[in-house]
Amino acid sequence: MKVVLITGASSGIGYATAELLAKNGYKVYAGARRIEKMDPLKAFSVVPLHLDVTDEESAKNVIETIIKAEDQIDVLFNNAGYGSYGPIEEVSIEEAQKQLDVNVLGVARMSQLVLPYMRVQNEGRIIVTSSVGGRVTSYLGGWYHVSKFAVEALSNSIRMDVADFGIQVSIIEPSGVLTEWGDIAADHLEASGKNTAYQKVTKQVADYYHQMYKKKSALVNDPKNIALIVKKAIEATKPKTRYQDTLPAKMSVLMSRLLPDKLLDKIMKNTIVK
Repeated sequence: MKVVLITGASSGIGYATAELLAKNGYKVYAGARRIEKMDPLKAFSVVPLHLDVTDEESAKNVIETIIKAEDQIDVLFNNAGYGSYGPIEEVSIEEAQKQLDVNVLGVARMSQLVLPYMRVQNEGRIIVTSSVGGRVTSYLGGWYHVSKFAVEALSNSIRMDVADFGIQVSIIEPSGVLTEWGDIAADHLEASGKNTAYQKVTKQVADYYHQMYKKKSALVNDPKNIALIVKKAIEATKPKTRYQDTLPAKMSVLMSRLLPDKLLDKIMKNTIVK
């Protein structure tokens, strides 16, 4: 039985993936700060653990708990993250540091802790939730995009580092996902622009995101569909380095490769602000 650790498992993609994998015969450990949110997963034999990916001691305790119980970790799904939207001028450096600590250094921290065990096993999978926003920037996405572009580079580096040890690394690049993420990002955005030169446009863009994330659409996917992609990446004999979830996500990446920067800027901005 393969042993899986999922970070950010209290909601959304992490929660859906924990449930799916447990139902399909995996031994799943689900980590998150809001451990009470994971209680329903116990019905599927998922083991919830308190985990703060920004805290070294918390992360070490989780890894040690799993190794003591299972003597192995076969899959790490680095999923913990959040969106702090807002104009770069107005988002504090403290908030930027928090965004990078969770979204980027959290991935690095957890990967550093599991890799010694995977190397001994001479096999393992690291799956990372990035975003199409790690390839293309959206209007007022600010530090969120900085973090996701960094996650892409970090994952590329890990993949090359560990290839000789039989360890595979795949990046999941969703577009929008129907979770609380959208409201959190929109709330951060609106708050960042209050009483500034950006107030009108941040309110407008925040309203757009609040509406966008209320229902599933071509731009907003169900987290259960992302969970299926994660399962595919885990089980593939030759996993892809990157998985996008929807046609709009794939088209966004393609446009970023083909279009001049300023034209792409205009398209991305006009999609939101009419």
